[in-house]
Amino acid sequence: MGIRPFKDKAPALGERVWVDPAATVIGEVELADDVSLWPGAVVRGDMHRIRVGARTSVQDNAVLHITHASEFNPGGFPLEIGEDVTIGHQAMLHGCTVGDRVMIGMQTMIMDGAVVESDVMLAAGSLVSPGKRLESGWLYRGRPARPVRELTEKELRFLPYVAGNYVKLKDDYRAEARSPT
Repeated sequence: MGIRPFKDKAPALGERVWVDPAATVIGEVELADDVSLWPGAVVRGDMHRIRVGARTSVQDNAVLHITHASEFNPGGFPLEIGEDVTIGHQAMLHGCTVGDRVMIGMQTMIMDGAVVESDVMLAAGSLVSPGKRLESGWLYRGRPARPVRELTEKELRFLPYVAGNYVKLKDDYRAEARSPT
C-alpha cells in the first residue's frame, strides 16, 4: 500500500480500513474505522493534518489536501471530514471542513476554509469557494455552488445508506485481499 510517513508524521488507521493498493496516504492523516480509499485516491497530510471520520468513502482519483500555515493563512487549514461521508470520483477537497452524512458529487471541488455542514448533497461538478459555508439540509450545485432546494426525507435517509453500502463493498475487498488465489 502507498502508506508512508512524512517528517516524522505517520498515518494512523482505524479498524477495518481499506486503502486500495493504488491509493496514496502520506503524513499526518487519521483514517477512522471502516474508512475506504479507492484506486488513485491521494490523501496528503504533509504540511497540516487530515482527519477522515468513520464509514467515509473516498472514491477513485479523489484528492484530499490541506492549506499550510503562512503569513497569508495564519494557522492554515487542516482537512476535517466527518462520518458517513461519500466523496465522489475525482473530487478535490482542500483545507476545508465537511460534516457528517454528506454526499460530495463527482469532480466537485471544495476550497480552503469552506465549511460544509452535516446532511448536505453537492451535485457533480460543483465548486465551493474559499470560506463559503453550506447549510445543513440542502442540495447545492453549480460553480460556485448555490442552494437549489431542501433535501427530501428520502434523500436524508439515503446519505447514511450509501455510506453503509460502501462499508459493505470495502469489506468484500478486504476479504478478497486475504483469500488465497
